[in-house]
Amino acid sequence: MTTWEGLLYGIGFALQPAVLIYCVLGVVLGTFVGVLPGIGAMAAISLLLPITYYITPEAALIMLAGVYYGAQYGGSVASILMRLPGTPQSAVTSLDGYPLARQGRAGVALFTAMASSFAGSMIGIAVLVTLAGWLSHTATAFGAADYAAMMILGLVAASTIGSSSPAKGFAMVVLGLLLGCVGTDVNSGVQRFTFGRTELLDGINLVALAMGLFGVAEVIANVRDPDRQGVTERIGGRQLLPRRDDLKRLPGPMLRGSALGSFFGALPGTGSTLSSFLAYALERRVSRTPERFGEGAIEGVSAPESANNAAAISAFVPTLTLGIPGDPIMALMLGALVIHGVQPGPLMLEARPEMFWGLVASFGIGNLLLLVLNLPLIGIWVAMLRIPFRWLYPAILIFLCLGVYSVRGLSFDILAVAAIGLAGYLLALARFSPALLLLGFVLGPLIETNLRRALLIGRGDPMVFLDRPIAAGFVLATVGLLALSLVQVWRRRAR
Repeated sequence: MTTWEGLLYGIGFALQPAVLIYCVLGVVLGTFVGVLPGIGAMAAISLLLPITYYITPEAALIMLAGVYYGAQYGGSVASILMRLPGTPQSAVTSLDGYPLARQGRAGVALFTAMASSFAGSMIGIAVLVTLAGWLSHTATAFGAADYAAMMILGLVAASTIGSSSPAKGFAMVVLGLLLGCVGTDVNSGVQRFTFGRTELLDGINLVALAMGLFGVAEVIANVRDPDRQGVTERIGGRQLLPRRDDLKRLPGPMLRGSALGSFFGALPGTGSTLSSFLAYALERRVSRTPERFGEGAIEGVSAPESANNAAAISAFVPTLTLGIPGDPIMALMLGALVIHGVQPGPLMLEARPEMFWGLVASFGIGNLLLLVLNLPLIGIWVAMLRIPFRWLYPAILIFLCLGVYSVRGLSFDILAVAAIGLAGYLLALARFSPALLLLGFVLGPLIETNLRRALLIGRGDPMVFLDRPIAAGFVLATVGLLALSLVQVWRRRAR
């Protein structure tokens, strides 16, 4: 079966009423849980797993996938309007989406996020259809040393590129790495920095950290101005559309973000979070005016949204072709397939063509449904900003508590998000970037795991990072970025 024959076969399969209804159910539910701060696709998919016992494996996978990429759309809404990232990757969107909303351009930010999400998904589908075999082969070529070097490059790039103070950026990355060490060491089983608290055995809750840094810190920052309103006038349809100069800036970030997301999403263990941060860092690097980022640059919304949606699509490549889940959500997808007796692997395309091609076709159908569903809702979301913030903040705090508590069912996490929020507010006063702390926290455990694995393979010899061409390339790029940042600091001091 050729690619086009398979795609046409998948479209016919996905348009069957018994399958289409589950696709619609998945994307609608995914959008809803994405908008609710802290709930996310992980909780929704976990709750839906028992339902998959009673439907076909193809319909189950299509429905769960719809929840996954539907949550990517919905996650940007709370990030842009209230700086409440529903998912870790949507925290990047809030860096420029929220300042745009504060400038009265919330509709533009939401339109950009929806259009970029759609473009990223479509490009991700095209990559999945045409390059699935090549991507799966490339994914297997990456070793532990390559992963570790790549993630270290991502941290260095995010903290130095376009930053007015690389030292503060490094400080936040290091703090994030240290927080990522909290919990039980996976190799030795030793408890690290838990201080005898059993709630910290699994580490600091990622949702609590993101909510505290971005949500609670924003609430504290605005307590002094309880009468502040983001939008006082009614916004019509024209105000929801980007200006002509905005439209000129969008194609480049969409393409670059989608390319990054398609590639890194196909690598096991990376996922859409890394893709979002790297896409944002890349746009700051290639921009002629990097100082606009963090102040309401539309590229800062477009690139991460394109990247995380493209990564959400291409993340199915290692899951379906290699049986290797790239993140916890993909692990749930893999579990749903195993429940039905389906074994993912290199032969799945020949053994279950209706599942593979039906899933690919459902991606396109589901994203079209999401675009039709979300664009008319932009005006409703923006209208939320006319609510006085003295009424809105109690509701925000309630959603924060519910979202954080729903992840592990621990009241300790509610206290943790309050403490993290206070710390995030103090860091913001000192002009430290909370996004870099979050990036260091997310990548820290992955870097440690792959670094240890690479050194074990190399019997303790650090030259293992230079013996492999891929890792050596990342190491050289990291050294180059560090040298470039030092030169820039020296030039500033000389001036």
